Amino acid sequence: MSSSAKVLDPAFQGVGQKPGTEIWRIEDFQPVPLPKSDYGKFYMGDSYIVLQTTPSKGGSYLYDIHFWMGKDTSQDEAGTAAIKTVELDAVLGGRAVQHRELQGHESDKFLSYFKPCIIPLEGGIASGFKKPEEEEFETRLYVCRGKRVVRLKQVPFARSSLNHDDVFILDTQNKIYQFNGANSNIQERAKALEVIQFLKEKYHEGKCDVAIVDDGKLDTESDSGEFWVLFGGFAPIGKKVTCEDDVIPETTPAKLYSITDGEVKIVEGELSKGLLENNKCYILDCGAEVFVWVGRVTQVEDRKAASQVAEEFVTGHNRPKTTRITRVIQGYETNSFKSNFDSWPAGSAAPGGEEGRGKVAALLKQQGVGVKGMSKSVPVNEEVPPLLEGGGKMEVWCINGSAKTPLPKEDIGKFYSGDCYIVLYTYHSGDRKEDYFLCCWIGKDSIEEDQKMAARLANTMSNSLKGRPVQGRVFEGKEPPQFIALFQPMVVLKGGLSSGYKKSMADKGLTDETYTADCVALFRISGTFVHNNKALQVDAVATSLNSTECFLLQSGSSIFTWHGNQSTYEQQQLAAKVAEFLKPGVALKHAKEGTESSTFWFALGGKQSYTSKKASTETVRDPHLFMFSLNKGKFEVEEVYNFSQDDLLTEDILILDTHAEVFVWVGQSVDTKEKQNVFEIGQKYIDMAASLEGLSPNVPLYKVTEGNEPCFFTTFFSWDSTRATVQGNSFQKKVALLFGASHAVEAQDRSNGNQGGPTQRASALAALSSAFNSPSASKLSAAKPSSASQGSQRAAAVAALSSVLTAEKKKQSPDASPTKSTSSTPAVTSPPPEAKSEVDPSEAEDSQEVAEAKETVVVSETNGDNSEPKQELEQDENGSGSSQSTFSYDQLKAKSDNPVTGIDFKRREAYLSDEEFQTVFGMAKEAFYKLPKWKQDMQKKKVDLF
Repeated sequence: MSSSAKVLDPAFQGVGQKPGTEIWRIEDFQPVPLPKSDYGKFYMGDSYIVLQTTPSKGGSYLYDIHFWMGKDTSQDEAGTAAIKTVELDAVLGGRAVQHRELQGHESDKFLSYFKPCIIPLEGGIASGFKKPEEEEFETRLYVCRGKRVVRLKQVPFARSSLNHDDVFILDTQNKIYQFNGANSNIQERAKALEVIQFLKEKYHEGKCDVAIVDDGKLDTESDSGEFWVLFGGFAPIGKKVTCEDDVIPETTPAKLYSITDGEVKIVEGELSKGLLENNKCYILDCGAEVFVWVGRVTQVEDRKAASQVAEEFVTGHNRPKTTRITRVIQGYETNSFKSNFDSWPAGSAAPGGEEGRGKVAALLKQQGVGVKGMSKSVPVNEEVPPLLEGGGKMEVWCINGSAKTPLPKEDIGKFYSGDCYIVLYTYHSGDRKEDYFLCCWIGKDSIEEDQKMAARLANTMSNSLKGRPVQGRVFEGKEPPQFIALFQPMVVLKGGLSSGYKKSMADKGLTDETYTADCVALFRISGTFVHNNKALQVDAVATSLNSTECFLLQSGSSIFTWHGNQSTYEQQQLAAKVAEFLKPGVALKHAKEGTESSTFWFALGGKQSYTSKKASTETVRDPHLFMFSLNKGKFEVEEVYNFSQDDLLTEDILILDTHAEVFVWVGQSVDTKEKQNVFEIGQKYIDMAASLEGLSPNVPLYKVTEGNEPCFFTTFFSWDSTRATVQGNSFQKKVALLFGASHAVEAQDRSNGNQGGPTQRASALAALSSAFNSPSASKLSAAKPSSASQGSQRAAAVAALSSVLTAEKKKQSPDASPTKSTSSTPAVTSPPPEAKSEVDPSEAEDSQEVAEAKETVVVSETNGDNSEPKQELEQDENGSGSSQSTFSYDQLKAKSDNPVTGIDFKRREAYLSDEEFQTVFGMAKEAFYKLPKWKQDMQKKKVDLF
């Protein structure tokens, strides 16, 4: 501890006490805090340290430290950033995950903090360059890569930079163009639109036009002509040239090396956690990524040395500069680190929230750092999770052989441990269409044949409902809240009714203990809310009792209710309800703990000692979203960091792991064959996470299809239900969402060939004129057209004008021609399918490539309202509208001495002023309302505004 205290840098005073991002730039070899207004700006000549503090549901903070090195930064500055990163980690208690970030090769996690992208800027603190914002506007060309986080790279403004495989953004003073290569990824096209919106707002004050140009489309739209004129005229573009930046390091079988006195020695033997000693540092070499593992009791100087050894290791093995270096501390290993081991034994998880919190608080106090905000959280009442709407239709079937037998209404809610059931709940969610919750319940003693039959019959039911139901698989003892809440009450009984179960018991020579109405049976009542009030039949012996709970004892025709001294009124009420469910009209005999009759103890086989300890609850963990792949038969996952609804792309299948439940989300555009393997995918993930993350093998598993997401799934996102009305692929949906439904109609009309007459003619004539004599082109010496490209451009422009004139002759009604919009929505260039453009003979060899660009951008008409009024409405709902009344924090607190009245108490925080909101929550309202609802609620609880 003392060594840590010595290295505290004044710049790190009080860090990591609030969730969010903190950034320092290295100036004169010292970390200097960066103003929040400059977050997201990274100069190529500088090095930075970025701290991300994330609240975990366990009650503590998780830390990620990234040191970012610009391509022009000095070696000394980069070295300083690396050393200061270790010192910052020591301030935080030595438990942060550290990442080395190279410009252009940043990790997905780093980029996720700055969505939609970062744009590295020329210059730096020591360069003396003027900042770009101080210069005149310069036209820039960027290549845009990435489906969820974008890697934006500036490339030379020349036709030779374009290719058929990537998406490009051309940022000019008055218009931003998106060029979609013919072979580019649909999802990258969608993300590029987010970047364009970002550029428009940040650097054009939201006032410039946006245009989308498709590779190979020589159509009559002026945007296409304008775009090519900027490059000196249309001409064939070359194929993608692979450079060093495009090389993805190959993943190799992991090798472990120990670090002793700066020397690296390979550790022989199969990889196991037992090889890692807590007083040493190690290198885990995975090829594409190199990990530095640090034992918990190692000294700060050893940790610094280990980081330097890792740098030398990468250089000495001639690895590409894209090789990532990540440092993890014992007990805080990442999933990607642990996945290189066959398993990660239980008991190796990170310390509990309060333990970690206490250690950090003690360390900071020793170093003179204020510990405000590090105190233990105030206990809060149990929160009721999102539940399905009531009043729906409930149907339950019990599996018996190859058939399913419907349960009579009076038995719905009774589940036998030896049986399997199918539950179908049909309900209405708000103004939505009829929704379905379809679930298999698997008893812990049920036979495998019944389990498989339940899954098969549930799939048949789902298909008959066109795949719309949320389809789940629930094991006894792991029932989720929304399942339990459907049954009032829910009782799990011993034994089973299916013929398969009874035969199995007989074959094993076991006694059938199936519950009957006249047997001796004991039921535990432990729940206190509608979502956890399940009753469970337990062994009818006194040792099953617990002072914190209520019990029902059935003995012949009598039923006793036993109230433990620490039980709640809600448990006592539920006990009476369960008794009425099992034996309608029965007269209850009450037995409070300590006042039991001899008849009560006789039914339990005699009085014995029992516990008074409350059952421990599972640790709550943060949700994680994953993409998955099968690499040489091995199931691998890749995390989507700081996920949002935008990451649910219609072409994908994604896995959401909340630790309490696992969801497999299926996009509408996923191949039909892939949709059939959803539960197999989910099971592969559960098997992997069970061995590495301690996930329960019996965790509830759901299949959720796009457009049919239930409330207990959407609660993990800031959810906009109106997006479900937007049809098409990822790119088409993004066009409609960013630029409004009216533009979606316009884009659809364009794709169908409904082109404007006089306006189109003027545009074509302008393009033709520019092709023959373009002042703009003469200024672009870097992209000076060849005679072949001039001929090509002229031919294309002539063909365009000819197409216009021909179309005008066919059109009898000029009123049918829409005028060209002057708004800043994108003009999507999409020619009629039958339209053809002549190509200069010199381009014949490239005609095949042009012909391959067949994709037409079609955005379906939606029922959404105009985007701007909708946004204002959302602001009002979030409490940030201009008409919102404001009150002081002291008045708005749940335990206020001077409470305010007449407000929406579910949104207390919305009535804070912007300034006080920033003070209370440590973030702006806009950032707060972008958080998932569960994170918002957690923050509100911490400040007594829930």
